[in-house]
Amino acid sequence: MICKKCGKPFDGPGDVCPRCGAENSASGTAGKASVEGDTVILCPDGKYRWIYELNLYKNPTVFFLVWKILICITLGIFAVVMIADAVEWPEEFLAERLPGDLRFLLYFLTGVTLITLAGYLIYAAASGGKYCVVFEMDEKGVNHVQLPPSAKKAEAISFLSVLAGTAAKSATTAGIGLNAARTELYSAFSSVKRVRAYPRRCLIKLDSPFNHNQIYAGKNDFEFVLNHIKSRATGAK
Repeated sequence: MICKKCGKPFDGPGDVCPRCGAENSASGTAGKASVEGDTVILCPDGKYRWIYELNLYKNPTVFFLVWKILICITLGIFAVVMIADAVEWPEEFLAERLPGDLRFLLYFLTGVTLITLAGYLIYAAASGGKYCVVFEMDEKGVNHVQLPPSAKKAEAISFLSVLAGTAAKSATTAGIGLNAARTELYSAFSSVKRVRAYPRRCLIKLDSPFNHNQIYAGKNDFEFVLNHIKSRATGAK
């Protein structure tokens, strides 16, 4: 058995890990997914899987991600404009051009923020205020699988329950509807350079070259997932 808290295998009677004393009977072992669906379970294929449903209104992680991308693009364009102005009007730049450019930047950033917020609220409303995702994690990496908006959480939990049970061969059939039009982002532990944890938001960020993944885990399993990642992403800081 593998301890859900420290991520270390152990043998012996009972479900209590002799290393850290954690109880492992509730999750981290093969079986049916919980009603909530956010409990980490160990499936027969050796992979940990769990479902997380992010409340888009209460957890602003997705909004801030999109906002930061747009702000970085805006600042990059503004930097180019500033350099061009400084080269073309070197004498008038600090006294005349710079104040106007900064005012324009302030107005533009405000507009970008408002437009991003409006677009995010429209997306959240269209998605029912939920972002449903399945995570698959083993010894080599973790996969972030975004389900299509039409997929219901109950269907995803049912699929996960079948996959975790003994009738694993039926999982392919049960998951056809969930696999359609889904998007994935995989992070190999060997390539992860930085791990950042945000327990209050149930979020773990994995930064790799050209790959920035966001892993969500419920409060009861957050420490286990984080320890599993840290113990295997040996090149991360």
